[in-house]
Amino acid sequence: MKILIEFYRTREADDAHALIGRETVEAVDLDDAIEIARLLAKTLNMPQRPDALTIADATGATLYSGALAMQAVNEERPAS
Repeated sequence: MKILIEFYRTREADDAHALIGRETVEAVDLDDAIEIARLLAKTLNMPQRPDALTIADATGATLYSGALAMQAVNEERPAS
């Protein structure tokens, strides 16, 4: 299935969300889509590291929305 993954930075003070990345990919199912999203969060060149994501299907219906564990996102990134 074709899915849209959007990566966000969130601000705790007012729950504001800033979109920092968007990718359209093919996934077998929702579990596969979540795994692809976690991999992309580690490898995409985005202006900031994402701390949340949303996965939507081809019609725009949200399939998954949640926070990313920063340790997992930062695990394979080189220090700047």
